[in-house]
Amino acid sequence: MKLNDLTNKKIAFLGLGVENYALLQFLLKKKIVCRITIYEKKQKNDIKQYPELSKFKNITWIFGAYYAKNLSGFDIIFRSPGSLAHKDRGVNLGRAALTSAMNLFFDLCPTKNIIGVTGTKGKGTTASLIYAILKTAGKRAYLGGNIGTAPFEFLPKIKPSDFVVLELSSFQLEDITKSPPIAVLTNFYAEHLAPADPFNPNYHHNLAEYLKAKLNITHWQKKNDWLVINQKLKSRNKQQTTNNIIYFTKSNLPSKLVGEHNKENIAAAAAVAKILKIKPAVIARAVKNFPGLEHRLEFVRERRGVKYFDDSFATTPESAIIALKSFNAPIILLAGGAEKNSNFKQLAKTIKQRAKFVCLLNGRATPRLKRELNKVNFTHHQIFNNLAAAVKTATRQAAPGDIVLLSTGCASFGMFANYKERGKLFKQEVKKL
Repeated sequence: MKLNDLTNKKIAFLGLGVENYALLQFLLKKKIVCRITIYEKKQKNDIKQYPELSKFKNITWIFGAYYAKNLSGFDIIFRSPGSLAHKDRGVNLGRAALTSAMNLFFDLCPTKNIIGVTGTKGKGTTASLIYAILKTAGKRAYLGGNIGTAPFEFLPKIKPSDFVVLELSSFQLEDITKSPPIAVLTNFYAEHLAPADPFNPNYHHNLAEYLKAKLNITHWQKKNDWLVINQKLKSRNKQQTTNNIIYFTKSNLPSKLVGEHNKENIAAAAAVAKILKIKPAVIARAVKNFPGLEHRLEFVRERRGVKYFDDSFATTPESAIIALKSFNAPIILLAGGAEKNSNFKQLAKTIKQRAKFVCLLNGRATPRLKRELNKVNFTHHQIFNNLAAAVKTATRQAAPGDIVLLSTGCASFGMFANYKERGKLFKQEVKKL
């Protein structure tokens, strides 16, 4: 799709999240003549957060749902990653072309030097590492996608020789029609199989559908493109669309990052750097200086010999297990939260092996986790209705040399707005001690 293809069209936006908002701003600045309808789940008074849009007469708002049952009157529909319209058989799309901001970005991006990174976990760290290596090597580079910066925010600045690193979620990839020339798949676990976020209700109906969405990152690649994929996923990679496949394992480059899983993330980033012919010394320097991302096994402070870590990003049992295995010291764990239909059996077993006490944060999934802990005869746990009390109890349970770890294995909704708020509040409580 070209920019001119949007002229004089009736366009719908299904949700005005970060990605669609950046696209909307881009179209308005380009003065594309078109009629725009925004379907927004939030209430009408939430339009106050978009005062700059009130002056545009070609914009209509419809509140209360991400989509209507009849969208046949539109020419083009840009869905947000949270929209379910393309899955709901009751929605009449008519002649409308259903697409996304990410699809349009791939069409309009002036550089072919695009590196896409996906995976259940590690994609944000890996994408950020690749970006750090590129910057250390003196390259002009941009980092965006699921990590928080919408690509349309920096599209006007991109030159043909620049590099773009995109963290791509399964929801961004599930209907993508182009693949990046260099694609990275960090790992794959059961995730997004139930709607956990009220503002992002999209989910995959089964594991096969989820895997297919992830593998779309390589599905549209051309013969000479590159796929960098975890060695553990060799049996799952059935697409073999490129001649150039690198299976990575672990890197032993010196790093500030904690855990064996981060050695895999470093290996993936280093493999991409080698494809780009970046010198090993530059790669090593960038990796050594990389501080890590917020809420990903982030060191908060040490108090009286006890170290506190914020791993609020661990919203699945698998990621909490990885966090638990990242330390050799005894752990006081903060776990539990909102429901994602996860299986907690293995997490309970790992907790019994690694933890001395668990502070369970109340939520819909917490009783199931508690039952699994009881089944393995781990009874050193207590349920808390607020984070401050949980942190204080964790501190009382900890001895010098121990670790206090927030790694819940659950979504945050209910007690918190999202994992970022949960991590931020945890750090605040820890710093108050």
